[in-house]
Amino acid sequence: MERIHKVYPDGTVALRGVDLEVRRGEILGLLGENGAGKTTLMKILSGFIKPTKGRIVVEGRVVKFRSPRDALSYGIAMVHQTFTLVPGLTALENVILGREVSGGGLAALAPLRVEEASRRVEELCERLGLRVPLDTPVELLPLGFRQRVEILKALYRGTRLLILDEPTTFLTPLEVEELFKFMRRFRDEGGSSVFITHKIKEVLRIADRVVVLRKGLVVGEVEAEKAAPELLATMMVGREINLDVVLRGRGRAEGAEPVLKVENLWVHNDLGLPAVRGVSFEVYPGEIFGIAGVEGNGQDELVEAITGLRRPSSGRVLVNGVEVTGASALEAYRAGLSHIPGDRERYGLVLDFTVVENSLVGRQWERDFAGRVGIRWGALKRFAEEVVRKFNVLVPSLSAPVKTLSGGNRQRLLVGRELSRRSKLVVAVHPTKGLDIASTMYVRELLAKARDEGRAVLLISADLEEVLQLSDRIAVMYEGRFLAVGRTEEFSLEDIGLLMGGVEPRKLKS
Repeated sequence: MERIHKVYPDGTVALRGVDLEVRRGEILGLLGENGAGKTTLMKILSGFIKPTKGRIVVEGRVVKFRSPRDALSYGIAMVHQTFTLVPGLTALENVILGREVSGGGLAALAPLRVEEASRRVEELCERLGLRVPLDTPVELLPLGFRQRVEILKALYRGTRLLILDEPTTFLTPLEVEELFKFMRRFRDEGGSSVFITHKIKEVLRIADRVVVLRKGLVVGEVEAEKAAPELLATMMVGREINLDVVLRGRGRAEGAEPVLKVENLWVHNDLGLPAVRGVSFEVYPGEIFGIAGVEGNGQDELVEAITGLRRPSSGRVLVNGVEVTGASALEAYRAGLSHIPGDRERYGLVLDFTVVENSLVGRQWERDFAGRVGIRWGALKRFAEEVVRKFNVLVPSLSAPVKTLSGGNRQRLLVGRELSRRSKLVVAVHPTKGLDIASTMYVRELLAKARDEGRAVLLISADLEEVLQLSDRIAVMYEGRFLAVGRTEEFSLEDIGLLMGGVEPRKLKS
């Protein structure tokens, strides 16, 4: 890729003249903050979008891609974070869909052709170590297996350059290891991979070479074996960041009463099936209680039951000694709860509202902002100014719509609003998901500070590194139950990885 520029119709400059080379038989790590241009650059290479300027050269030939199909004809394919599978079809049917099927649909595919396609896919699985139950409907597969189906789809079509966009986001540690084994096998057979990520430690484990983007430009390139995490972090953000700081606290005070108490809680999901199965735990002032687990194992329903967004079917929830079982979100707030939701655009912010208005969301009933005849806008504006200043939120102006802010600044505004409340309990769900490294460390430090101020923090995260860095105690959740609960130092990384996959290590068995 030579001198690639990308300017969007609204004037946003995503790429500013990027040169990038992918070599045959290598794993290239593409590292950068959110908004650095990583995904945009790879979408251009895989034919999803067109560059404003610049050219792509494949094996000495200048090419122009009008669509992903054009890129695929040159052996280039991209696996996105959001999968594009048909849930009701089997893994095999998803792999061959569009390749083996004619206009008559799957039903028209001759049995002999299905058998031949199955044999070819099985050979591919065996050769590259991608174990997939091919006859199982995709909707019944865990996220890690769905990702393998996406990879198989690409490889079945003859892909020689495979682009993986943040591929470890939803994987357990064991699934990450399996992915890395496949990538090494693919490389050893002469295939090339681009590993898009913001996780420095992972890129150093798997990549042969690392290219760092910042603000649409390449700011560094280094052989992985010669790179240090601190060097890459400095390249990414332009200043030094301590990645290994330990943020755990001293634990709860002796004799302290729990701020949050959950007793034998059962919660059903939207399909009416049990998602939380008899969970009990307590969170004390001055501690962070972390819940680790792959997304989709009941964490969302548990949080919704605690924060008043979903009515549990049985059990009890108490906040500051006040029962809030089945209460509304407003009643949970009034009991002393702050909520940093995992989906900030759906539950935390109103994108078309201004920065000032979003500072009020969920707090409009508070005496500080509610006058006799309406909102006290002067007090609210002063509060918004304080949140923006105290939590380093970069905004064009206080009257700017929140949709004009970057993801990191939206999250800082949300976290700042919730931590500014005089609450005893902070429920933080995937608080750094999708954030760059600087914003990630900043939000983690804020949660540690809230804990050190004597608040109780319930942390739910699929990022195992985050749980280990912050939590004083950890529970591992699998299929709606806690498989183990204990102090962080009592668990090894391997223990938690096994538990996240539903396997209980021997030493933790009762």
